[in-house]
Amino acid sequence: MNASAETTAVAEAASSDPVRHRSTAELEAALPHIRGAPRSAGTIHLIVRRPGEDAREVLDVAEINDAEGVAGDTWNQRSSPTSADGGPHPDAQITIMSTRAAAAVIGPVERWPLAGDQIYADLDISHETLPAGAQLRLGDAILEVTAKPHRGCAKFAARFGRDALRFVNTGEGRDLRMRGVNCRVVQPGTVRTGDPITRL
Repeated sequence: MNASAETTAVAEAASSDPVRHRSTAELEAALPHIRGAPRSAGTIHLIVRRPGEDAREVLDVAEINDAEGVAGDTWNQRSSPTSADGGPHPDAQITIMSTRAAAAVIGPVERWPLAGDQIYADLDISHETLPAGAQLRLGDAILEVTAKPHRGCAKFAARFGRDALRFVNTGEGRDLRMRGVNCRVVQPGTVRTGDPITRL
């Protein structure tokens, strides 16, 4: 897949979503598999950038930099109510979502970009394994996990259901960071689908 062939417009209304939302029971059943993710080294399965509002591009190769997060992404154009000046939050340049959580919450990999995260990796990203300040190597780049929470919102509920929103934001879903983890860029570099992602 490449960016020119894989631009996906995001459906906003839940009624336009043809895929059934996961129930709380289904999400709970996925927990043992999510807990079993590799703790120190995993694999990147999907890279996504957001070139515009509610648009997604799936990339084979991405450049990571401290100006945009993923080159061509609109992180640096997005306001944040929790940043000091209301502008883009420096602790949320790139977000990583567990592929196991994505499969449980979202379903088929073709739908994962709807979540809006940039990196989808088979890695344990729980608070216990990756506390704030932990660093990860992806290709030539290095990211640092930040303390800024990554929470589901109204769009997340519309796309994946209210059960999913409640589950990722509370209890074990929150502890495992099933919604994902925020990171900032420490070292720019190139990352490719299939690259290892390693805790330093």
